[in-house]
Amino acid sequence: MPFEDQLGDAMRSTGDGFAPKDSRALLDGALISGRRRLARRRAATVTGSVVALAAVGLGGAWASGLVGGSSGGSGGSGGGGSASVAAPPKSTLPEKVSVSAEQMIKNLLSLLPQGKTSDEEGRGTDGPDGKFTMPTASVVFDDGKGKGSIAISLSTIDPAGQGAAGYVTCPSKAITDYDHCAAEVLPDGSRFMFFQGYEYPDRREETKNWRATLVTPKGVLVDASEYNAAAEKGARISRVNPPLTGAQMKTLVTAEVWKTAMAGAKVPSHEPVRRSEPSGASMQRELVASLPKGLKVVDQGNQGGYAFAVVDDGKGRSLVGINVQPGMGDVPLQGTVSTLPNGTRVGENQRPGEKGGAGVVWWTVDTIRKNDLRVVISAFNTGNQNAPATRATPALTMAQLKAIALDAKWEKLR
Repeated sequence: MPFEDQLGDAMRSTGDGFAPKDSRALLDGALISGRRRLARRRAATVTGSVVALAAVGLGGAWASGLVGGSSGGSGGSGGGGSASVAAPPKSTLPEKVSVSAEQMIKNLLSLLPQGKTSDEEGRGTDGPDGKFTMPTASVVFDDGKGKGSIAISLSTIDPAGQGAAGYVTCPSKAITDYDHCAAEVLPDGSRFMFFQGYEYPDRREETKNWRATLVTPKGVLVDASEYNAAAEKGARISRVNPPLTGAQMKTLVTAEVWKTAMAGAKVPSHEPVRRSEPSGASMQRELVASLPKGLKVVDQGNQGGYAFAVVDDGKGRSLVGINVQPGMGDVPLQGTVSTLPNGTRVGENQRPGEKGGAGVVWWTVDTIRKNDLRVVISAFNTGNQNAPATRATPALTMAQLKAIALDAKWEKLR
């Protein structure tokens, strides 16, 4: 989703247990909006997508999308789709819960259909250093049609927070490429999402990643992923699709055994508010209001500090995204760099796209004010970076992008 040197945070969306082996593929965007501030500060550029975010692109974690509301169609998500993805929303460690690695493996095996298993691994809540960890289990499963990797993790999260919503809301296809996604509210009030995508959004390898996620009303987060290969990365494709169907993945994550295992877990009562970061809704409103006349908005989405819009002026779709990030004064700018009379530093850059779409160009204006507020906006000559260019140049000129980035209104949104 590079968003690219990610994804410790994004991996936490699957429960800390799915360790990323290829961070470039997991983070399909640029800087993770508002998360891992130190890592962001050291980032030299907005490396990869529209400017921010990790959300679903999946590599066992949300990447390449965004967490927030999107008005675009997202295959069966009910309301407006969004991309969770994310950085991905965070969950807490399961304090006051004792689950062993053996229990996690046993529970996972008991829920699988008939077949052969190998490479069984697990982790309990009691880590080697004495600290609580998120319980996880993984296995290579073969039903006679080829090996596939299956993994599951448990954690807790504020069930009413934006982070929880991000896990169970389908992403916009403007941000990440996938085959199908459906979300629903279950009879007990739990929210469930099933996502059928790819390990690499640019399809450089055809490893499929299917993901099922459940958030219960009590804040238990059950997150499972499966692949049509014996490993998330580095293994040849061994079957057409991952081994479990959507119905079987739903049965897996909704099993009572996981809720029982997490009974008594400490659940955050509310999600921390980052007061210095503008809300996704306000960012969305102001971005759309800033667009030049004559552009039709065909898709949009947001999360805290980030918003995107896919626009069309009749000459083809163009993806536009903006980030507002406080405390970023030590980030070096790239491209043609200048300093305005008021002390604002401006970096203007035009480069090829980095997501594999043929003929894609990526135009960016990166600004840092004297108070260290960073406003960076990007535009592409496609509505989806993983897809081929739909026009010769982005729908906005560099001058128009610069005018939006330098607008004083971004200060007022903080």
